[in-house]
Amino acid sequence: SLRNKKMSQKPAVTIYENVTRPAAEIVRQFEVPTGYITDLQGRRGALDCGINPLFEFPALVGTALTVKTVPDDNLAVFAAMGAARAGDVLVIAIDSWTGSAVIGDLVAAMFNNIGLAGVVTDGAARDVAGLSQVGLPVSARGLTSNSSQKNGPGTVGADISICGVIIRSGDIIVGDRDGVAVLPQEKIPEALEGLQAVRARERSMEERIAAGMTMPDWVKAFLAGERVKFMS
Repeated sequence: SLRNKKMSQKPAVTIYENVTRPAAEIVRQFEVPTGYITDLQGRRGALDCGINPLFEFPALVGTALTVKTVPDDNLAVFAAMGAARAGDVLVIAIDSWTGSAVIGDLVAAMFNNIGLAGVVTDGAARDVAGLSQVGLPVSARGLTSNSSQKNGPGTVGADISICGVIIRSGDIIVGDRDGVAVLPQEKIPEALEGLQAVRARERSMEERIAAGMTMPDWVKAFLAGERVKFMS
């Protein structure tokens, strides 16, 4: 029968619906520079430096909704429209493929209507003038006029990896002019506790630099220690 035939076919896109998102008031507490997010995680958690904002936009923060697709295909990106919620950041892994765009201005405009906080991909985008007009923050590896096919396979909501950084739907994504950082959802409680200390440390350094500091105390101690050899 037609039903049995349909069930026997491999799905073009698999959507994982059980995404646990942190509360919006928790997400808003991470409206901080990306550097704070990496400092909270042992100076790690940023995506590859090749993934940058495509145009000027305010810093973004939101909850990851992951997409995994194959090079030269963005069917899963369209399928994500059925799973996306306001406040999500669509994170698209495409194995750093830049031969064709995984998103353009019309797709971005529809996601913007949904209420997405932004889009991040290790692939390419197109229509940068239109993207800028839409205003939805997009960080990508680059631009190309080529567009993708729509065949699959792909997934929405499953775990993905971008340049060695594991991203799960529900993780917190923070983006600014320095790049994109990922805070795993399970680290949120300890990150909230540590955030005040990071802010205080940054503020203290800024005040001391403004007062004329030329070198941190730990650098002075290091230079005076046994691990440095001076040659004349």
